[in-house]
Amino acid sequence: MAASSPLYNQLKAAEPFFLLAGPNVIESEEHILRMAKHIKDIATKVGLPLVFKSSFDKANRTSSKSFRGPGMAEGLKILEKVKVAYDLPIVTDVHESSQCEAVGKVADIIQIPAFLCRQTDLLVAAAQTGKIINIKKGQFCAPSVMENSAEKIRLAGNPNVMVCERGTMFGYNDLIVDPRNFEWMREANCPVVADITHSLQQPAGKKLDGGGVASGGLRELIPCIARTAVAVGVDGIFMEVHDDPLSAPVDGPTQWPLRHLEELLEELIAIARVTKGKQRFQIDLTPYHD
Repeated sequence: MAASSPLYNQLKAAEPFFLLAGPNVIESEEHILRMAKHIKDIATKVGLPLVFKSSFDKANRTSSKSFRGPGMAEGLKILEKVKVAYDLPIVTDVHESSQCEAVGKVADIIQIPAFLCRQTDLLVAAAQTGKIINIKKGQFCAPSVMENSAEKIRLAGNPNVMVCERGTMFGYNDLIVDPRNFEWMREANCPVVADITHSLQQPAGKKLDGGGVASGGLRELIPCIARTAVAVGVDGIFMEVHDDPLSAPVDGPTQWPLRHLEELLEELIAIARVTKGKQRFQIDLTPYHD
């Protein structure tokens, strides 16, 4: 098996946690470059390692009429410009095995969408790029499933793997975040990331004027989920950030406003520094005698 990458080792050692953040989807080159600059400035100010996130294609949209992004070729060109302009590592997602090689030439972290977390061919193709693989736990999966998904990456010769919690299906149009999953997912023996924005989606919960549907969301609860995650001791926070969430073409209801990013991160850092969430509590069950 190959050695762990320098970036992977840096993220594993990050204190109190690392940050994966950016707009949900590439809307334009100008917008992405502007967002990358602002988010990097904030992450640097608060002292968090940052990997910039955005998607070139949202292939699993609720409606076929929905905006998907610029596509792989144009999107990767834009993400490459972000890397060069701001010296930032990049995380973006893939949906098909055929995309992995091209994406691996630009992205430092390849993200596996939650709905595809068990797709062996996709996981192996991503692993073979040698890049860090961030696997989102399927909304339909128990946390134990992530042990098998992470192992598929390692068996393909790549030790650079992370797993990400983004909520579990509850009822028909809702997700629930079970804090126990953050602990149980450590059994995958790799960094655990909390997606604090997608986990508050209301799947297909918003009707559009054109007759379609889109995901709604509970943006106001993002701080609640984030506080819980860092108190439990996750290694990384994944969050989608936008300078104008109300006009965002994708997942506006669960993108955090850029103007409030620094304030939220400062609070999360403060919580993380006073908790022992990353340390497993050793419980002594022998009888207590005063």
